[in-house]
Amino acid sequence: MQNGDGETTPYSLFETREGRRGGRYRAFAATVMAGIAVIWGYRAAEIPTAGDPGRWPWIGIFISEILFGLYWILTQSLRWRLTYNFPFKDQLSLRYNDDQLPNVDIFVCTADPIIEPPVLVINTVLSAMAYDYPPEKLAIYLSDDGGSEFTFYALIEASNFSKHWLPFCRKFKVEPRSPEAYFSLDSALHNCSQEWIHMKKLFDEMKERINSVIEMGRVPKEIRDQNKGFSEWDIGVTKQNHQSIVKIIFDGKNHDNVDIDGFVLPKLVYMAREKRPQQPHHFKAGAMNALIRVSSEITNAPFILNLDCDMYSNNQDTIKELLCFFLDGKRSQDIAFVQFPQDFDNITKNKLYGLPDQVINEIELTGIGSYGTALYCGTGCFHRREALCGKKYSEDFDGSFHLDVQTNKEDPKTINELEEACKLLVDCNFENGSQWGKEMGLVYGCPVEDIVTGLTIQCRGWRSVYYNPKKRAFLGVAPISLDVSLVQFKRWSEGMFQIFLSKYCPFIYGHGKIKFGAQMGYCVYLLWAPLSLPALYYATVPAICLLRGVPLFPEVTSLWAIPFAYVFVTKTCWSIFETITCGSTLKAWWNLQRMLLFRRTTAFFFSFIDTIIKQLGLSQTKFAVTAKVAAEDVSKRYEQEIIEFGSSDIMSTMIATLAMLNLFGFLLGIKNVAALDLESFYKGMNRFILQTLVCGLIVMANLPTYEALFVRKDKGRLPTSVLFRSVVLALLPCLLLAC
Repeated sequence: MQNGDGETTPYSLFETREGRRGGRYRAFAATVMAGIAVIWGYRAAEIPTAGDPGRWPWIGIFISEILFGLYWILTQSLRWRLTYNFPFKDQLSLRYNDDQLPNVDIFVCTADPIIEPPVLVINTVLSAMAYDYPPEKLAIYLSDDGGSEFTFYALIEASNFSKHWLPFCRKFKVEPRSPEAYFSLDSALHNCSQEWIHMKKLFDEMKERINSVIEMGRVPKEIRDQNKGFSEWDIGVTKQNHQSIVKIIFDGKNHDNVDIDGFVLPKLVYMAREKRPQQPHHFKAGAMNALIRVSSEITNAPFILNLDCDMYSNNQDTIKELLCFFLDGKRSQDIAFVQFPQDFDNITKNKLYGLPDQVINEIELTGIGSYGTALYCGTGCFHRREALCGKKYSEDFDGSFHLDVQTNKEDPKTINELEEACKLLVDCNFENGSQWGKEMGLVYGCPVEDIVTGLTIQCRGWRSVYYNPKKRAFLGVAPISLDVSLVQFKRWSEGMFQIFLSKYCPFIYGHGKIKFGAQMGYCVYLLWAPLSLPALYYATVPAICLLRGVPLFPEVTSLWAIPFAYVFVTKTCWSIFETITCGSTLKAWWNLQRMLLFRRTTAFFFSFIDTIIKQLGLSQTKFAVTAKVAAEDVSKRYEQEIIEFGSSDIMSTMIATLAMLNLFGFLLGIKNVAALDLESFYKGMNRFILQTLVCGLIVMANLPTYEALFVRKDKGRLPTSVLFRSVVLALLPCLLLAC
């Protein structure tokens, strides 16, 4: 290990190591690239003559394969060189005692008390309060964009429960430190001690009180009278129309802000920024920027950890591990943020909906992080405040903070004065004419504000780190139905394509500021939406041409079939190898291939269309919050790994239509060939075997779709209306060809 001057030291706080498979992979990639080039050459040389019925389908599939090949070239930037980061938190205590550690502000964002229930939110808050870190140096800020008195009430309940929960966590080294997650573990692991039973009872009683108030639809008067903060809701407050609300629940000074063991509790602040119907609020980016300003007034910690409301802490030592990347002298001074992968605690064994994609977490994000440009993913990210607030990195920046003033800094303002001062910072007019959302804070105007913000920070000279620990640092809630998963990916792909078409396109905005490999790596994700076009072509035209008897691939006995077979087989085998080595199962790999087909032909396609419409000025950006809860029967089917269709929306219709079209093409194509005499049969199979395989693979991937159309009777099946529409739409090209 080396320090910033290149000298070896036993007290280095982190180490970066290069992966071992780089050389082998590059050799493999070179052979695949050669195969792709041969395929391009074959397509160009064998274009049918004018008047041939296969001419335009051939040209279309040639263009599709060019686009697939170019996209594959982009993906190589994520695999060319892998580096892994390892912090040494034990060394941190040798350099810094607790009094010298920096203050840390933790941001938790929620937007809707229905979609994101308050009990879910406070579990994340409690897990953040319970970090193994000096509590007087922690401050937790909850941004409630819904302005809900139920969320505020739940936070008050959580603050009281924390006085028992934090000592319990310290005494028994509890993990995870989200009460819901902890108590959902097998109780036999805890031997059902009296302390465990008592704490479980306190938690259940708290949940019961919160849920009862929500079911009642109002906070009872006796509860409102106990906390003057509820007076903010005495006037009409709605989700989209409410005044600024800032309430400091624990300030770290009051003698009542201690737990049952007498230890001080972390600071705890509730914030609901002002929202008015005619004023833009910029969604989560606006909430984060409001939190930055409020926290700078109250605690102004040099480091910020931001979490989604469903992303609870799973490792009590995470903050100390993160600080290793920021407190290692010259090696750390240019690091702006450290990003963790997104993991979930409700994943089935075979990852039914392809989440989390372990190959992305273990390989691709590691690969782009190797350029010093880790992607900011919006949650599970640890920021340097100065970088997040727009400061440009320069070589004379020393990255230090003033240790002597970090602890218990006295503010002459009272709690009421601080709250009133903070309200002014989060009203609708504060940002008018300022650089907030442009050069300061998170960038506005894009549904994926996190990605574009990370890019702008890196283009200001900062470096970022991707850290994927063996013990997962944060666990969230993954979608458990197909429609919610596709809507989530539609929003992501739409926002990322908007970045590509904007001034923030990495090849333009990042030119000369970040490495070319990093620019390519960004575009792997920014181009999800247009990738839908060749994918949709491949999912429709080969089936239609099979019905028509038009070959689009070389005869299987031809030498030209070799590059097609080689590229397909080797890429598939390598993909399976990556999946298995990343800890997933073979069935999980197959589930991911199905989800990639679904995403590319529905979510990505509609995001492409919507983005083009927005570029023409015909619509405005919208932000969809994905549901974090589901009905009991939906959860049960999810646990059994049964896909939850259950929707009649356009994406379900698209999935069903493509499934039926390829089924018709596969079956009728085989029937037409089988009806020939033996010699013609072999000739037909020779001409159409590769094309039939393409349709057959799509049919295999859609077996759950056929089951949902024709077999299942539960609520997760595809509705009859979808069956009718899909059959009619799939038969339409068949009828046209027959005519």
